Amino acid sequence: MKTLVLTGGGSAGHVVPNIALLPALREKFNLVYIGSEGIERELMKGRGVPYYTVRCTKLVRGSVLKNVAMPFRFLKSVAQAKKALAAAGADIVFSKGGYVALPVVLAAKKLRIPVLTHESDRTPGLANKLIAKCCKKVLTSFPETAELFANGLYTGAPIRSELLRGDRTEALKKYGFSGEKPVLLLFGGGSGSLALNRAAEAALPEILQTFDFLHIRGKHAGAEKREGYLPLEYEADMASAYAAADFVVSRAGSNTVFELLALKKPALLVPLENKRTRGDQAENARYFEERGLCRVLREAELTPTALLRGLRALASDTQLKRNLAAAPFSAGNKAIVSTICEFSGGR
Repeated sequence: MKTLVLTGGGSAGHVVPNIALLPALREKFNLVYIGSEGIERELMKGRGVPYYTVRCTKLVRGSVLKNVAMPFRFLKSVAQAKKALAAAGADIVFSKGGYVALPVVLAAKKLRIPVLTHESDRTPGLANKLIAKCCKKVLTSFPETAELFANGLYTGAPIRSELLRGDRTEALKKYGFSGEKPVLLLFGGGSGSLALNRAAEAALPEILQTFDFLHIRGKHAGAEKREGYLPLEYEADMASAYAAADFVVSRAGSNTVFELLALKKPALLVPLENKRTRGDQAENARYFEERGLCRVLREAELTPTALLRGLRALASDTQLKRNLAAAPFSAGNKAIVSTICEFSGGR
């Protein structure tokens, strides 16, 4: 069996797609992960994949001073990545982007190891823009994104297969909901969203008049559990969370929007908007909104009143539900694995 090195990280969004591909990839490759000491290491724990650590420095947006030493640190990261690739016996590298992938991909190029990368968002991230020419193919979740690269190839988005196997009856029982009210699921990405949490908790009495409420709020403290309201810091079992939900409020990361489409869940998306983001979530949300597959509330307009208004509109939007039901969707797992096999010389 050949050895496939997975890389990518810096946020959960760069790691979860790799996790979604693990079951199929295990059948065809020896797997190794190269990443930093960050979230990718945490998420890969206990998955039976050897892990090599490379120290990675993230570019600080809008700060020249903080980036002065970056070139020197980056060269050191590339050297570490070369050693890790050699130790792993890498035959091919699959990147999910993020700043963690940069030194690994450049090291692979120096060692003449073929590389594929995958871009999840509608607009390409900086890492994938920088490494595109080092890659055999840039695989994409959105068909239009593939057209932005000379070596682009639309494959679709990888989806965790377990999400499709959630059982609503068991999920309602797990969370203590009767099923008499529709269930609202709110989550704000890997670490939660303070803005979403504050708006939802300020509107909690009104929300509970209409919905049972499953609130995955991250590490932010907030309202206590009560009848019809279950706050959780974290939920590893997202299959159950999605299965219980009739409606969803969330950020608009690529993994999330495609999971919502795959599961046909009506959603109110609140894209992340601040100086630290490149606007990728706003573009993802706009793409789905233009096709009638979600509703969008800008973070700048997020208030308890606006959230309630958005939820009422979402719950009554029968056309959106019809659009979701009719929308074609095929997970990209098979196409991605097939392409990796093609460029590794395998079957």
